[in-house]
Amino acid sequence: MEVRLGPAGIPLACKNCDTIKGVKKVAELGLSAMEVEFVRGVNLSREKAKSLGKAAREVDVVLSVHAPYYINLASSEQEKIKSSMKRIIDSLDRGNLMHASVVVIHAGYYGKEKEKAQEMIFNACEKISEFIEKNSLKTKLGLETTGRESQFGTLDEILSFCKKIKNCVPVIDFAHLYARNGGNINYSEIFDKLKKIKLKRIHSHFSGIKFKRTLTGGNEREHLPIRKSKGIEFEKLAKEIIKRKINITIISESPLLEKDALYMKNIFEKLGMRF
Repeated sequence: MEVRLGPAGIPLACKNCDTIKGVKKVAELGLSAMEVEFVRGVNLSREKAKSLGKAAREVDVVLSVHAPYYINLASSEQEKIKSSMKRIIDSLDRGNLMHASVVVIHAGYYGKEKEKAQEMIFNACEKISEFIEKNSLKTKLGLETTGRESQFGTLDEILSFCKKIKNCVPVIDFAHLYARNGGNINYSEIFDKLKKIKLKRIHSHFSGIKFKRTLTGGNEREHLPIRKSKGIEFEKLAKEIIKRKINITIISESPLLEKDALYMKNIFEKLGMRF
């Protein structure tokens, strides 16, 4: 069993740092994972990606990548799909160079025709999988569970896709699931479903979250510090992970980044785990 924890992006404590210094700071803090954030675009050169991967391996920090948020593989506009595919491919290229385990994406929106959107996203993911295979990339495509009812990304949808598409893995955002389910989450049920995929390691996100309830569930509003969001309860998740002896990476998407990653680490240690 191995649990790795770290921030989504450069730690807040690392003032005026580039990504390489950020990785080193993560290790100094006693954390062992970091998600590289390509929020507005893939603005990391190929050479810098290689250097980043080398620096991360030297300090035993596992990297992942979050692709830009401007992605919609089910858009009604072909140009938007084309640009979305390019952002994902560029993210995979840099991710592979830095030895990232996964490139995380929000795949798209349902629009007016849910089944058509699902089909479009499935076909796009198959093409991306073919690119990964053709280029012998080790970095996987990660489909993230999403927090809005208008977005593709229920747990069941993502698990269904990952069973059928090679090189495609689920990314479990526990806060998104909590919000989308209207303030409910069952960690045991989630892991029971994941067990069928037979993953060697689960990649996940955690934070507190503000959401608005709907008639059928809920929609996320914003990420919050873990201790400011009642109901989601990280300790319950930690207990389930320890009980099942799960290999997992948990990325803190809290506004407090590494502070909440260290808070999660403290909870694991309180429950008897040693890092």
